[in-house]
Amino acid sequence: MSTPHNSAAKDQFAKTVLMPGDPLRAKFIADTFLENPVLVTGVRNVYGYTGTWKGKKVSVMASGMGIPSIGIYSYELFKFYDVDNIIRIGSSGAYTRDLHVYDVVLCDGAYSESSYAFIQSGDKRNLLMPDKNLNQKIKDSAVNLNISLHEGIVHSSDVFYRQDSAYLAEVTEVHHCICVDMESFGLFHNAEVLHKHAACLLTISDSFVYPDEITTPEERENSFTNMMKIALDAA
Repeated sequence: MSTPHNSAAKDQFAKTVLMPGDPLRAKFIADTFLENPVLVTGVRNVYGYTGTWKGKKVSVMASGMGIPSIGIYSYELFKFYDVDNIIRIGSSGAYTRDLHVYDVVLCDGAYSESSYAFIQSGDKRNLLMPDKNLNQKIKDSAVNLNISLHEGIVHSSDVFYRQDSAYLAEVTEVHHCICVDMESFGLFHNAEVLHKHAACLLTISDSFVYPDEITTPEERENSFTNMMKIALDAA
């Protein structure tokens, strides 16, 4: 079994997949946390690994950047590899003064201006929700690990470099978004249409409120370990 974007055999993925955006973060998680990790796919250098964590089979695979990219990889995992749960573990920009670099955020909902859901299935909603049970497992994991967890609505944007900042007032004041990513909306939609389960856990990598708070690419690759530990235990 393979797809145009995944060379793994069908049984090589666990039922739960952790999905960072960065392929090198996927490699870091596999090398650092998983026991006996095996590279099961590397098409386009989008690495996917399967190993064990505390005796349980767990996979980690990169999603790339943006809704179209995670839309492809998550759809194939759900549809063709019989994956039941995907937990996105990504980076995020803070919109509020309550969030600082390295804070961990659990997504309560993903608001987006994206046309992805409408084009994919005719869904006109701009707010999509994660799986409640999976979110509860993540909350329980954070409590057990004594790691603080923020919760709120994430702005899932199609555009990284906006020409003006007028949109910020709407997404924060009208839609109550506390931070921004570029993938959660597509992941939640795929999970819903395929009757699967998805959640999104984020680490603040930079801030719209505190411009001096920013992480390097290397730090985003290998320093977001609190988020990784929470997701692994939840998985």
